[in-house]
Amino acid sequence: MTQQLKAGDRAPDFTLPDSKGNQVSVPSGSDKNTVVYFYPAAATPGCTTQACDFRDNLASLANAGYHVVGVSPDHPAALQSFAADEALTFPLLSDEDHAVAEAWGAWGEKKNYGKTYTGLIRSTIVVDPQGRVILAQYNVKAAGHVAKLRRDLNID
Repeated sequence: MTQQLKAGDRAPDFTLPDSKGNQVSVPSGSDKNTVVYFYPAAATPGCTTQACDFRDNLASLANAGYHVVGVSPDHPAALQSFAADEALTFPLLSDEDHAVAEAWGAWGEKKNYGKTYTGLIRSTIVVDPQGRVILAQYNVKAAGHVAKLRRDLNID
């Protein structure tokens, strides 16, 4: 696992396919900050809770100068189904080889029910338009995370 990012770091640039096969780059070249959230698997209970929370807060995040991108190791077709089933309108990106998750510190050792394994660490990293990390949070909880993120970013 690579080092986890922290505020002030330069986040590695990346381009990944979205649920429709379009290539999406971060930083995006827009004048908005980007919330990049890494989640383990589309259509699982925790990931659905988190994605719907971002969906429900998307307009207010956009009004505050942020856009949202979700990244998981799922295949684009799985992401397309997930987006359609949950009416998700922000990009869901496929990182099947988890290279981006590794580069961003979101891939590593996890513990679940007493077992240790390597996998995707639920994480949220906010970057400015130049790719500098504003905020990095690892091992976040799915439920209530967007409200905490909003508080941490002083949105509201």
